[in-house]
Amino acid sequence: MRRLLVLVGAIVLVDTMFFTALTPLLAHYVDRLDLGKGGAGVLQAMYPLGALLGAIPGGMAAARFGVKPTVLIGLALLALTTIAFGLADSVWALDLARFLQGVSSAFSWTGSLAWLVAASPPGRRGRLIGSAFGAAIAGSLFGPVLGAIASYTGTAAAFGVVALLALVLAVFAWRMPAPEPGEQQPVRKLFDAMLERRIQIPMWLCLLPALLFGNLSVLAPLRLTDLGWSAAAVGGTYLVMAAFEASWAPIVGRAADRYGRMPPLRAALAASAIVAALLPWPQSAWLLAVVVVAAGFSFGTFWTPAMSMITDEADTVGLDYGYAFALVNIAWAPGQAGGAAIGGAVASVTSDAVAYLGLSALCVVTLLSMLRYSPTAAPVAAER
Repeated sequence: MRRLLVLVGAIVLVDTMFFTALTPLLAHYVDRLDLGKGGAGVLQAMYPLGALLGAIPGGMAAARFGVKPTVLIGLALLALTTIAFGLADSVWALDLARFLQGVSSAFSWTGSLAWLVAASPPGRRGRLIGSAFGAAIAGSLFGPVLGAIASYTGTAAAFGVVALLALVLAVFAWRMPAPEPGEQQPVRKLFDAMLERRIQIPMWLCLLPALLFGNLSVLAPLRLTDLGWSAAAVGGTYLVMAAFEASWAPIVGRAADRYGRMPPLRAALAASAIVAALLPWPQSAWLLAVVVVAAGFSFGTFWTPAMSMITDEADTVGLDYGYAFALVNIAWAPGQAGGAAIGGAVASVTSDAVAYLGLSALCVVTLLSMLRYSPTAAPVAAER
């Protein structure tokens, strides 16, 4: 179990490292390719759009062929698309490489997390998902650093390192024992599950933080740049944000196992509503950086309990874990893409405040509707 957790953590770490490496490079691409906020939002959105397209095929691959082949497909495609992004020198090439990298992520995340949950002991699902997600956030830690390095060394060399790491992980995954696929479920089972209210609610609680993070990923780095900070300083801000989020994720997972999924989710909704309302106003780069770090802490609290709730409800309706994590991608991807693309477009037409305050209101409405909601009870974690 420990070896598998290390492998899954390493896979999601490398994947998110490339995903967040774009953040400090956004201003570079905006200036070099004349993107504007709208174009920057589209570039950020291509990755989650690719994850959305790959969500159902990734779930089908995990359910029908097994988790290991799904992971290997994802890692191979990750290596190829990362090299392509590093060598791209036009808007369409960057967008296409980013889109295909999102497809690869759908396969690697679905396969690896389904592999982990299938092997997890009862009552420890939240803790294990939290640990894996902490590793993913650690990738977010190194991603901005990688992007800052790429701004000085060139993107080809920096992203080539990520591609090499993906290939090394593919070798380790290939050698790791994995469960054989069980009884094959038709893809109709996935669509039937999406009509269940008990599935729709945790999906929304995965979509909402994606909206928040997508919006933040476009507006915050551009605003920090406008306030005079370099790509390295922007990368440092996201480094600190991810450090807090990574250390917090396993703690949230243990709390979700012990006290249930809803208490940490309600806390996340309240904190996110407050922080999103504060984000438009700082006029100092240092003050804005503090609020951005608080935003990452608040928004990131959603992930572990929401994903754990989806797997709990998957058990209730008899859904394969590969399909369960396909549902996570189906929820996360449009949220991340919409937050980036729509947030950038709204800010261009109106102001950053309109985008942020709209999301704050959405958190408040969701919190009010969740005050009395009780999900399916998760297995209770054993005391140690």
